[in-house]
Amino acid sequence: MPTHRDDYTPAGELGSRLILIGEDDLDDQEFLKEIFISLDDSFVFSFASNGAQVLQELHRFGDHQLPCLLILDYNMPDSNGAEILKELKMNRRYDDIPKIIWSTSRSDTYKEICLELGANDYLIKPSKVSDLVDICKYMLSICTPST
Repeated sequence: MPTHRDDYTPAGELGSRLILIGEDDLDDQEFLKEIFISLDDSFVFSFASNGAQVLQELHRFGDHQLPCLLILDYNMPDSNGAEILKELKMNRRYDDIPKIIWSTSRSDTYKEICLELGANDYLIKPSKVSDLVDICKYMLSICTPST
């Protein structure tokens, strides 16, 4: 279920201000959410802790309620980021959702695979908060509300 706002917002009204984050590390989830909110508190967040939950969340949203951005940790339980991208690529419904893989792995092979499978970018998880803020700014710039 989307998180961040204290007031309930019907799913139909979330639309292009929704960011779905597939991340199994609760600390990383919280860091991302806090930084995104500090940059722009108009977004709503939905979190999934594994690949199956990411797919389940996406299936749950209507066609006009899909997230404006999908952030996937490469190394999640169940399915890694590349496997999720491969699954999403089989359904044109998800073609227009920008997809960002973020990972601790600097593997060029992983990066190439993810980009070939439709990721818009492959970002390395930073160790400094200031770098994370810059990454979050970049990710929000990709998540432009549709009109």
